[in-house]
Amino acid sequence: MHEHSEHAGHSDQAMQGAAPEHGSDRSGHDGSHMGGGHAGHGGGRHEGHSVADFRRRFWVSLGLTVPVILLSLGLPFLGDRRIVEVAGADSILLALSTAIYVYGGLPFLKGLVREAGARRPGMMTLVAVAITVAYVYSTATVFGLEGMPFFWELATLVDIMLLGHWIEMRSVGQASKALESLARLMPSQAHRRDADGGTSDVDLEQLQPGDVVVVRPGEKIPADGDVLEGSTSVDESMLTGESVPVSKSQGERVIGGSVNGEGSIAVTVARTGAESFLSQVIDLVRETQESKSKTQDLADRAAMWLTIVALGGGAITFAVWLALGESLTYAMERSVTVMVIACPHALGLAIPLVVAISTALGAGNGLLVRDRMAFENARLIDAVIFDKTGTLTLARFGVEDVVPVGDLSREQILSLAGSIEELSEHPIARAIPDAAPHKSEVQDFKAIPGKGAQGRVDGDQIAVVSPGYLSEEGIRAPAGAEDISSGGRTVVFVLKNQVAVGMISLSDVVRPESAEAVRRLKEMGVEPIMLTGDNSAVAERVARQLGIERFFAQVLPADKATTVQRIRSEGKVVAMVGDGVNDAPPLATADVGIAIGAGTDVAVETADIVLVRSDPRDVATVISLARSTYGKMRQNLAWATGYNVIAIPLAAGVLAGAGVVLSPAVGGVLMSASTVIVAINARMLRLRT
Repeated sequence: MHEHSEHAGHSDQAMQGAAPEHGSDRSGHDGSHMGGGHAGHGGGRHEGHSVADFRRRFWVSLGLTVPVILLSLGLPFLGDRRIVEVAGADSILLALSTAIYVYGGLPFLKGLVREAGARRPGMMTLVAVAITVAYVYSTATVFGLEGMPFFWELATLVDIMLLGHWIEMRSVGQASKALESLARLMPSQAHRRDADGGTSDVDLEQLQPGDVVVVRPGEKIPADGDVLEGSTSVDESMLTGESVPVSKSQGERVIGGSVNGEGSIAVTVARTGAESFLSQVIDLVRETQESKSKTQDLADRAAMWLTIVALGGGAITFAVWLALGESLTYAMERSVTVMVIACPHALGLAIPLVVAISTALGAGNGLLVRDRMAFENARLIDAVIFDKTGTLTLARFGVEDVVPVGDLSREQILSLAGSIEELSEHPIARAIPDAAPHKSEVQDFKAIPGKGAQGRVDGDQIAVVSPGYLSEEGIRAPAGAEDISSGGRTVVFVLKNQVAVGMISLSDVVRPESAEAVRRLKEMGVEPIMLTGDNSAVAERVARQLGIERFFAQVLPADKATTVQRIRSEGKVVAMVGDGVNDAPPLATADVGIAIGAGTDVAVETADIVLVRSDPRDVATVISLARSTYGKMRQNLAWATGYNVIAIPLAAGVLAGAGVVLSPAVGGVLMSASTVIVAINARMLRLRT
């Protein structure tokens, strides 16, 4: 059994993005908080810095770099000449470079302190060491040390590093904007109904369960609740991914943050704050984006070792070139270039950015991932076990067939039966009036306990009864009764003045999407399996209807987990799909537990993944997204590690004899280019889903 993370008890702080700041201006966020706080992202190396901060530092440093280049010696093709000759050029260069080092390099210097304190040297350590070595050495040349300063390399290196981090943070922030978009769904106020029947506008924090709020056409629904008055259609697309507006009438649940359509409704508040559907969605998305997977752990370990290799490689490069008789300036430049070009930015970004994008994609399509490890395992799934009732079916009875016996038409039989059953309290009977084209007034209605119901319609005695009633009254069942009741269907007989005039068969309604879900899984090479407590006849009928070859019938709830384990023992990676309540043991036993969300009950503790739309087709979407996500992770890791295998030797100068020499600034450009390539590749995930 795999481990499941705990999600009980959402903190108030965790919900600050969703509820407390409804009236605040979020336009200035620029995604910085999303990117800056992203766990697994190089150990939080951007802590304390926003996208706007890196952008500002970049432009200021770039502005200071222009005069540095104009006054510097050693520029390509210029040798010992400067572009602009002025008195005191070295002092001016030192002052400008100090400003660039302190102001532009501050994020990296802070990062070095954090990584040293955590005893986990990373990419910020590399950058900080590189720019510090360049600055200290160049400063020493101003005060008499023999050698050529490379202030211009220091300045351009800081510029490139700031630009790379700006782009990186912006990419992560944009990938994580699903959270901010969700937070903005909630309105700032609600129209709460007062005791005198009037309404007053109140902040959402003032709403309590049991309050009644009025929602006018076009407004956002302020809280989860049940429709008390009125009917309308509601756009839930930002919450469930379902583009078609959902009809809502009295007694039906509505979700806070969804948009009311054409009707005005009154809603009784059921959930507010951290208990609301939207709050739980935000928490699940945030927790998933901040969780680490096996692949991320691998990337983090690789980044740490790459940092150690880079620092060691820089020192070795410096020593070797000095030993070969090169100048201190040349050896220092080679050493700094190795440290810069080996910065594992791409490696650190390879996994978190893919995670952020895949999680946002999933949430936008009604897939809430609670366990990253299980989501990664979803790519390996080769068998999906569906619980029948409530998953492949709607868990409610519907009219499947109507067989007239005599002169009455199907519509007439349904109308007569629907008129009687309209007054019945039996849950199965509710399907008949729902299917009836019209209903008539009933007189002298009477329930027949355990057998059916009867009443007078247009002067005729009409009864809707079970087969047991026919046997008890000595009434012969019409021809074809056995056929219509095959496959575990429930059949009722319609009597007119104690004579059978028709038969109606009812069965658990199969979800319209279930057959397509099964077909998609088969196309992906995944075996669909059905599990049910119903008898074999019912199971066989549903399985045949959906195209499922393998099923298990008459399985007691206590035995469902055993059945899942049996499939796993065949060497299959198994996903279990159920309603998350009755199916808790098998959901926990499977390699991947997938719960049908069923409205606002999204916090299903035993599931790894929740399907908000209760659409079985989304199981195939989960597997497809998991496969695509893993593929992108592998591609990014391959690029990030492969790049360093080639780049580090070049930076050290192994091809210097052939005239291939990289400056620190060029190394910074290549390093940043690798980061951008990884970011672009991760974004391509959107095109594959």
